[in-house]
Amino acid sequence: MKNLDANAYLELSRLYAAYAHAVDSGHWDLWPAFFTEQCSYRLQPRENHERNLPLATLSFESRGMLEDRVYGIKETLFHDPYYQRHVVGLPLVHKVDEDGTIHSEANYAVFRTKLDGPSTVFNVGRYIDTVVPTPEGLKFASRLCVFDSEMIPNSIIYPI
Repeated sequence: MKNLDANAYLELSRLYAAYAHAVDSGHWDLWPAFFTEQCSYRLQPRENHERNLPLATLSFESRGMLEDRVYGIKETLFHDPYYQRHVVGLPLVHKVDEDGTIHSEANYAVFRTKLDGPSTVFNVGRYIDTVVPTPEGLKFASRLCVFDSEMIPNSIIYPI
């Protein structure tokens, strides 16, 4: 197992920050580019994760599926508009493989602001990630968003 040097950790932290900025900006076309072509993005309740139950609220298994979700957000889903804002903790690196693959996690909180109301806590949990080096920089090979609450207010439209 390799160690992650300071420059690599800074690059990993930038990936987490840029991801949050992209999904909070409303520029949905940016989201899939944070992932490798063959990737996994799942949103799963904590209870299911801890009990090794496979059911996930959202589950996408390629960048193409993420691009389809973007199309759905922009063109087909109708909902009350809202803004979201991510607050993401610094990534905790669990392991670095010999090929540079990083296994990390970070806590997150997502706040939602509807146009006619105050900001509220929307979703809280942790990211469990596999991050790989690519010629374009670090990218997510997998991102598992494990949310703490069993209750989801309304529905989840935008990426967490």
